[in-house]
Amino acid sequence: MKLQGKTVGYALSGSHCTFAEVMPQIKRFVDAGAKVVPIVTQSIMTTDTRFGTSEQWQRQLKDLTGNELISTIVQAEPLGPSKLIDVLVIAPCTGNTTSKLANAMTDSAVLMAAKAQMRNRRPVVLAISTNDGLGLNASNIAKLLVTRDIFFVPFGQDNPADKPNSLVARMDLALETCEAALEGRQLQPMLIARTD
Repeated sequence: MKLQGKTVGYALSGSHCTFAEVMPQIKRFVDAGAKVVPIVTQSIMTTDTRFGTSEQWQRQLKDLTGNELISTIVQAEPLGPSKLIDVLVIAPCTGNTTSKLANAMTDSAVLMAAKAQMRNRRPVVLAISTNDGLGLNASNIAKLLVTRDIFFVPFGQDNPADKPNSLVARMDLALETCEAALEGRQLQPMLIARTD
């Protein structure tokens, strides 16, 4: 299934070191003919880091998608009743976001959008980026692996020698994972060796 004419919710949580890798993927969705609705956590709206300023990332998201950012729970809540989004991808999906999603907590626009998708039995695609994926967050990832309508961008250990618990998705497979999710299937293989 192609993404032409589909509405993709592209949600970013606070893995700021991953944003540069994610932006070209958002462009791929736009180039594929999807309408991309950017959804962000509060950290993107307020936090400057060595990886870029909040203003820089906000501007880049608006420029890439041609749409305003959804950044509050109030702005995200109508996504449920309107059934606006065909597929939601959270990329990057931090350990914090993974944990809250697995435990039914809704305290950000990103989590409200995910709740809306799950309410509508529509696909949610997670591209994890967490330093504790094989640590305390392993149980949360396991819960989500068996949750209906949740799919994972293929992921693996990004630095087993120095960060043995860290897991990061192959962000360049987000589009293909969304296409598969719209067909109701998980892109395989899901567990991969990262070579970068």
